Amino acid sequence: MLLEVRDLQVEFRTRDGVAKAVNGVTYEVDAGETLAVLGESGSGKSVTAQAIMGILDMPPGKITGGEILFQGKDLLKLKEEERRKVRGAQMAMIFQDALSSLNPVLSVGEQLAEMFIVHRGMSKKDAKLKAIELMDRVRIPAAKERVSQYPHQFSGGMRQRIMIAMALALEPALIIADEPTTALDVTVQAQVMDLLAELQRELNMGLILITHDLGVVADVADKIAVMYAGRIVERAPVHDIYKNPAHPYTKGLLESIPRLDQKGSELFAIKGLPPNLMAIPPGCAFNPRCPRAQDICRTEIPPLAEVVPEGDSSGPGRQSACHFWKETLRDA
Repeated sequence: MLLEVRDLQVEFRTRDGVAKAVNGVTYEVDAGETLAVLGESGSGKSVTAQAIMGILDMPPGKITGGEILFQGKDLLKLKEEERRKVRGAQMAMIFQDALSSLNPVLSVGEQLAEMFIVHRGMSKKDAKLKAIELMDRVRIPAAKERVSQYPHQFSGGMRQRIMIAMALALEPALIIADEPTTALDVTVQAQVMDLLAELQRELNMGLILITHDLGVVADVADKIAVMYAGRIVERAPVHDIYKNPAHPYTKGLLESIPRLDQKGSELFAIKGLPPNLMAIPPGCAFNPRCPRAQDICRTEIPPLAEVVPEGDSSGPGRQSACHFWKETLRDA
């Protein structure tokens, strides 16, 4: 297994109290596999990714429990110098907003070349040639002429390609893409996702795709983990999630996707708001918004347990943290 996150727990300690951002997250990603992590803003998706990468702001953040095993090695036990050697060279991250992630006073070529100078000890001349090669690889036109340009001289889609090139520079085994298409229009979104999928196949990388848009991941993900209030509430192969969700929250997310066959009808929305992470409700955190909630949901936290739909011979691989997953499956 390439990456195993086991019972990860992260808190943010503030003047107002302790926000429990990640509450026992467990998932795995293998080489060549894509895991999509879904959920509303504040569900803990990005904080989990930052903990994996070792870029969590500490303080106020604090990892209070769990393990992050990368190629069998627990990253949380490494010294910062050792962790830095893993970051960039063996695992890399593509951030949501390319314009704010790129340095505005350095050319894109300088920023790409830095990876090779720092990690590979290349000369500036050789590193610049590698930067041009990377820009060609992510299909930036006239790369040789544009390597000396600055981030503001590129469109949003081209800047995102630069970010992908930086992540791929040292051919890491794992890439974490945090909302990589959020600020892009639909056509450019598709191009960026196709490019990521193609490069992943070429290099046999593991990919964690963080998003709140189920439409983006339908064609690229192998597995989906749905997060709510810092916990994984459902985990399953991608086709099972879309065909037959086993958690009311996942069902609500799917129903909120605009559909061509429902033109003119009112768009579904999950009632209420995600909980305050400093005051997560007792029992199932989703219970105040759940149409199926009963007394047990308000007092007992449902475990993330194996789900086996009636008449399903596909075997294990599905999990749901819902006391009434059977009823949810029947209604899907």
